[in-house]
Amino acid sequence: MLIGILQTGDAPDAIQPASGNYPDMFERLLAGRGFDFRTWRVLDMQFPASPRDADGWIITGSRFGVYEDHPFIAPLEAFIRAVKEAHVPMVGICFGHQIIAQALGGRVEKFSGGWSVGPQDYDFGGRTVTLNAWHQDQVVERPEGARVVGSSGFCDNAALAYGDDILTVQAHPEFDSTVTQGLIDHRSGSVPDDRVSAALTRLTEDDADTQGGSALLADRIADFLTQRAHV
Repeated sequence: MLIGILQTGDAPDAIQPASGNYPDMFERLLAGRGFDFRTWRVLDMQFPASPRDADGWIITGSRFGVYEDHPFIAPLEAFIRAVKEAHVPMVGICFGHQIIAQALGGRVEKFSGGWSVGPQDYDFGGRTVTLNAWHQDQVVERPEGARVVGSSGFCDNAALAYGDDILTVQAHPEFDSTVTQGLIDHRSGSVPDDRVSAALTRLTEDDADTQGGSALLADRIADFLTQRAHV
């Protein structure tokens, strides 16, 4: 099964020798499940010709805002709508979660509560799942037909499902503690010190919980993409 990765941003240069870029992180997350992968750098205007160029799609995270004026935003939204119309399974993570919501009629903005950084606890159907987060923007209005499948006290729309075709998650199951530490080291300039300190504490104390949460989400994403299980 070919999974197309739509890359919308780059990891910091300093962490790529050890952790790779965002597509590498997803390939590690979903390794051993019979997937092949191909990446399209949509941030550089490299788009698939058709929603059926892959059997399933993943849209990565990015440091960009979905509401910003970048050349790739409008064509990516059009492609998202085409994928939905074609009923090809699609997963969005962080920026991917947000751009799918915006493309389908939702609203994304900088959250008044500020940043969410490092390990965070989410409620997925009554089960607490710990995942690494790195965002200030949030989906503040869901598109019609989107239902909440994961939430937290800080992020109401932390995971959304659109029928059986689309699953999106605000947090980063593909981020391990090394990646999050690298983001703190190289991209935390606008993050308040108290959020950074709390993230560093939880990275040390809750690493096992975060690894477990990532493994759980990897299983769920893999099942979703293969349509073996519905959200």
